[in-house]
Amino acid sequence: IAATQLSTNWHLKENARDHHTSKFSSKELIVRRGQAFIVTFNGTEQPEQNLTFIAETGPKPSKLAKTQATFGISSTVSKDSWSAVLQSTSSNSVSISISSPCNAVIGRYKLSVQSTSTGSSSPASLGTFVLLFNPWSSGDDVFMPNEAECEEYVLEEFGIIFGGNKNHINSFGWNFGQFQGDILNICLSMLDRSLNYRKDPATDVSHRNDPKYLGRVLSAMVNANDDEGVVLGNWSGSYEGGKNPSSWTGSGEILQNWKKSGFKPVRYGQCWVFAAVLTTVLRCLGIPTRTITNFSSAHDADGNLRVDEFYDASGTHLDMAADSIWNFHVWNESWFSRSDLGPSYSGWQVLDATPQEESGGIYQCGPASRNAIKEGDVDLDYDCPFVFAEVNADCMYWNYDPATGKKTLIFSQSTTVGQFISTKAVGRDDRVDVTNDYKYEEGSAKERDIFKKARKKLGLEDKFDPTAPTQQEIDQKPDISGKFKVADPLQVGKDLNLVLFLANLQSDVKIVHVNMTAWSTVYTRRPVHEIWKDSISVTLSPKEEKQFPITIPYSDYQQQLTTDNTIQVTALCHVEGGIPVLVQRAVTLDNPAIDIQVLGEAKVNKEVDVEVIFTNPIDTEVMDCVLQVEGNDLLRGILEINIPPLKASEKSSTKFKLIPFETGPKHLLVNFSCNKFAGIKTFKMVNVID
Repeated sequence: IAATQLSTNWHLKENARDHHTSKFSSKELIVRRGQAFIVTFNGTEQPEQNLTFIAETGPKPSKLAKTQATFGISSTVSKDSWSAVLQSTSSNSVSISISSPCNAVIGRYKLSVQSTSTGSSSPASLGTFVLLFNPWSSGDDVFMPNEAECEEYVLEEFGIIFGGNKNHINSFGWNFGQFQGDILNICLSMLDRSLNYRKDPATDVSHRNDPKYLGRVLSAMVNANDDEGVVLGNWSGSYEGGKNPSSWTGSGEILQNWKKSGFKPVRYGQCWVFAAVLTTVLRCLGIPTRTITNFSSAHDADGNLRVDEFYDASGTHLDMAADSIWNFHVWNESWFSRSDLGPSYSGWQVLDATPQEESGGIYQCGPASRNAIKEGDVDLDYDCPFVFAEVNADCMYWNYDPATGKKTLIFSQSTTVGQFISTKAVGRDDRVDVTNDYKYEEGSAKERDIFKKARKKLGLEDKFDPTAPTQQEIDQKPDISGKFKVADPLQVGKDLNLVLFLANLQSDVKIVHVNMTAWSTVYTRRPVHEIWKDSISVTLSPKEEKQFPITIPYSDYQQQLTTDNTIQVTALCHVEGGIPVLVQRAVTLDNPAIDIQVLGEAKVNKEVDVEVIFTNPIDTEVMDCVLQVEGNDLLRGILEINIPPLKASEKSSTKFKLIPFETGPKHLLVNFSCNKFAGIKTFKMVNVID
């Protein structure tokens, strides 16, 4: 071999088609492990049987660590090692089919070739290629037998994420964009910036054949804690110095910004942002991944499978416990086998990149086998107790007197947490409920047995817990019941109308003193501002039910509302001669609607006009209006349009042009923000034709 750099034809188009990597827009070969690819090169004068190939990755390639392979030409493909099979030769070029084992380390490889006959010649470089996980290959840990699921969970760049609360589920589109521009390189540099890599690069790279390992490392790298990772979390309700978490529309902008800033954490994220970025990175690397939303999600900080909430006598939710119940929380599921736990724990695995609790000293979470969560096997790796609590914790509501430090149990509930667990349907823009994959039916004997089993495994059954309520406290029965009902659809800009229903459950008269409060909160139910308070005294005849309408005018809440549009309404009912009763409801207000119209047919490489229409629903002017538009294969990058201020009830129409560059169904995502609203989102499916 004369030259040290041979001229190589990587057959990019054919290899990409065979390896499901055509969506990457790269000049470099990107292939999947456990599957053959073709490469042709010239400049060799040697007979082909004298050729030896070297594939190597990482800073210190070694055969022992499986980060280097040398292999000659053989007549057949070997299952568990690298191999090369001759395809054809001509006077000065050779075509070879190269196969990697289905458990090869993923990442960027250098490929070189050496002639064995001369012995001393140094290897000639053929160039580099990137090797990814292969869900289409039955030997791979991430093998997914269902073709439609591979399409959705690896190749689909558009997603739908669910939010709101259990009474009112809403959804928004997200552009994962895992095949765009430089995203693959950014994903690879995330791996090279992890704490594990910094500590011991060669060992870290040698573990990159294992989706469990990579999932865990990346769950740490997506948040900024510990390692200057991608996104900085902020749940304060104030987002100075960064972007409001509600206004992002896709992961591409976040990952690009992280790289552009010299890898400084991007401000700001909340749970769905962490989950969406992790989805992008894992799909990009070839691990099937989806986002999951859990409604009434427990954050059990002290690991006792119990969440304690405290209220003072006026009904104000006191922010004094590390535990909390979020209106919703978004995490990930990735699909791979668990050789460490056994086949019954393979399949969907929970990963969570939101920094909530440390695991192994850093903010990372998972992979926790979803089957282990359902069966209460909380002693299995990784972080099963935390995830189990997110969907199963019991809730204790306490009345707390700050003056004396005395707390009395109001009531406890075992069915509140973990409801309507949701993900996007395969191949459709619909919600699918997966609650039954996380737990047995709420209230069933089996569900309580699993909960006891989990408590036992965590050693909670046998040890005395001085903070726990007594059985006597748990068994006490209230004299009245209450609930809040929402009178009409709740929209930002409109007055908030609720009705408090109180019912006397006893056959004697009850006198009730009701203290009511309404607070604006972030979606984690962390109180931000008090909006309203009131108190009433009520006499209920035996078995009587009464209703009390409540109106909170927009003018009272508009200054206090955070961009989560969430208000927590609480009534603490003090019953004379009985135990207090807590009535509460999380209210999520809908943003005003925004409408997209595509004016005409969308054709490849032809301009098409799009109109976005928004009407200001409130009686004050809105300013700093910005429209943000993105959509894979419809426009490159992100379009930002500044819109002049809109007076009360004024309608704005904004037009822009698209030049689509691929055929097929594409999603256009729009986000409108101004000084009064952050994330008014919508998306539209645009069918692009030839």
